[in-house]
Amino acid sequence: MHILTVLTYYRPHYSGLTIYAERLGRALAERGHQVTVLTSRYDPSLPERETLDGVEIVRLNVGMHISKGVIMPSMPYWAWRLSRQVDILHLHVPQLDAATLALLAKLSGKPAVLTYHCDLLLPPGLVHSLANEVSHLANHISARASAVIVTNTMDYAQSSPFLKRYLPKVRLILPPVELEAVSEADVEAFKNKAGIRPGQRVIGMAARLASEKGVEYLVQAMPAILEKHPGARVIFVGQYQDVFGEKEYAQRLAGAIRDLGQHWTFMGILPPKEFAAFFYAAELTVLPSINSTESFGMVQVESMSCGTPVVTSDMPGVRQPVLMTGMGKVVPPRDAGALAQAIIEILDRPQHYRGNPQIIAQQLSPQVVAAEYEALFAEQLAISRLDQTGREKLPGRDNLPGAD
Repeated sequence: MHILTVLTYYRPHYSGLTIYAERLGRALAERGHQVTVLTSRYDPSLPERETLDGVEIVRLNVGMHISKGVIMPSMPYWAWRLSRQVDILHLHVPQLDAATLALLAKLSGKPAVLTYHCDLLLPPGLVHSLANEVSHLANHISARASAVIVTNTMDYAQSSPFLKRYLPKVRLILPPVELEAVSEADVEAFKNKAGIRPGQRVIGMAARLASEKGVEYLVQAMPAILEKHPGARVIFVGQYQDVFGEKEYAQRLAGAIRDLGQHWTFMGILPPKEFAAFFYAAELTVLPSINSTESFGMVQVESMSCGTPVVTSDMPGVRQPVLMTGMGKVVPPRDAGALAQAIIEILDRPQHYRGNPQIIAQQLSPQVVAAEYEALFAEQLAISRLDQTGREKLPGRDNLPGAD
């Protein structure tokens, strides 16, 4: 199959959505499919075209930014041109351009599969409010024009104000998760780099420093944790400087984080091997997200696949990895006290939350997920071809009563 994958940002941009698309695209290419990614050239220094890991990437110049989205003037042209060359379109939402792509797919007779990652919630303000409304309209057009909508969990789909309107179209496919293999020497090297000393109780968090991640609740929980475990320390992995749209949030937290001194360390975005070693070095990880822009949290499964338990928010989708595996605790969102207590309980009894890392890693491997998408794409292609055959055998079908 020739698959056209469309999303606003792709590598080297760092987010859960781009990581998902990159892992899936690479796995589909390894399975012998031709994968083309159509995305934004959000950084002018990036090449307009390149091939990475067997995936062809086409980047379009950005005309302007609207909140966290971008406007690409040449998108309609390239979308139409490429959609005619491929077998199937795979759209990642939220994305402003998905509506155009889904409609073009319908016009060109190509099935479109939409992966809905999360609801879009932007901060207050006129520009953000308008962006929200435009995005919601685009999402509805995309959903109606797409053949199938993929989601991470039915828990999230049934609670999402958007997805629950399209439940007959929804299919469940868990997200692709993988980490590089590491040795004990790799883990020790990471501990040395991070300055982890014997006796320290390491609490990990892997995320962007963004308001929806609920970082402030971990900051607020630390004094209670330190009373019980004075050697506790947070190692925060991921982008923490110049996060788009999060400057004020970072400034608001800066003082409280500075007051924690040696008990909080930012390490930035790590190379893949160090990122995997980070999960082995931590005693537990935390995902205290606060709203529906988080629909699953792949970092939870990455952590669990290393045998490291998780404390996460009791929200649709986000709670599922812990509920499915028993490897951690679920706490109410925005509750620093409950978060602190859950972390203390795991630090006190880590052996109760170990689970089976190998099974977890196998169930969500990119190859397993790619095989599920492959079957879904093949099914939709077969349906599309049958429908086209039916139209050919019934001239004038569109004029029949009740015709689509």
